[in-house]
Amino acid sequence: MKTVLTNVRVFDGHALSEPRTVVIDGETIGTDPSGGEVVDGGGQVLLPGLIECHVHLTGRDNLTTLAAYGVTTALEMASTDEAALPTLRGQTGVTDIRSAGLPAIGPGGPHIHIHGLAPDAIVLTPEQAAGFVAQRAANGSDYFKIVVEAPGAGGPDEATLKALVSAAHEHGLKVVAHGVTPGAYTAALDAGADILTHVPVIGVIDPADLDRIGPVIPTLTMMRAATDGRGVPFDAAHQNAATLYRAGKVIMAGTDANNAGGVPYHVDYGDSLHTELELLVDIGMSPAEALRAATSVPAEVFGLTDRGAVEPGLRADLVLIDGDPLADIRATRAITRVWCAGVEVQRG
Repeated sequence: MKTVLTNVRVFDGHALSEPRTVVIDGETIGTDPSGGEVVDGGGQVLLPGLIECHVHLTGRDNLTTLAAYGVTTALEMASTDEAALPTLRGQTGVTDIRSAGLPAIGPGGPHIHIHGLAPDAIVLTPEQAAGFVAQRAANGSDYFKIVVEAPGAGGPDEATLKALVSAAHEHGLKVVAHGVTPGAYTAALDAGADILTHVPVIGVIDPADLDRIGPVIPTLTMMRAATDGRGVPFDAAHQNAATLYRAGKVIMAGTDANNAGGVPYHVDYGDSLHTELELLVDIGMSPAEALRAATSVPAEVFGLTDRGAVEPGLRADLVLIDGDPLADIRATRAITRVWCAGVEVQRG
């Protein structure tokens, strides 16, 4: 099926184009409009499908909700049910996913209370690391996730962290490290983690760590929910994220959306990514930078070479909105139509 979107202003990663035509040709963006159904975009803005960089999934309903909010790709950062992942992959007309599968955690810390994680996720020694990572690779994990705590706080110890990272790299997997304290950041970096997710909610990132920090998914939406829930000011998380931005770090948009049992703070699917974009602008990012943090940047970091932009040959993951997000990032909420790999999403 071919759809010809006329009179749309396309976000190219930096600015909006003059009104032009974009062809949806099957699953991809094409160039030949002949024979297609013409849809007048009415001067609305066409964005690449949004990439949500930190979610936890429990079923297909999550994908339906995400897609309705313009999230066409979701990166799951831990699964409690690897066996169910094949039923969520490659679904038509909903959000496409990638997953870390089962994460590695230590014997303590809050993650041992998440339903379905312990004891299978606990890695106690360096000798267990290779087998644990090999199983994740065999189960189809797209990258590897480690829950890192500050030293002595219940996460995997230093030697085990390094063994896990080394094993993941041997399997060609990037390592995403959870860290919500400055000490956890340092431990993750010492172990060689590639990507950090969350920002410290108490204290400040060690200035000595700034130079070696790679891409970060701050999950400000979750950090705000967690600090509000504990009666802790959000200021530290906000400031740490702003520090990362001012230091020129690669920042990606993710929320930690979940409805899992044992998790004290739940974040809504889909809607929260738009909140995250607003929070990224609040730390100093321009609206264009925030949009890139949910499109082209994660596509590059996670090797999703077939998406993240509105260009011929890429997946037809597209979001049509009625407003100018470069003037007001909140315009991303004014969604009128969404396509996942060329299939229009039926939005309730």
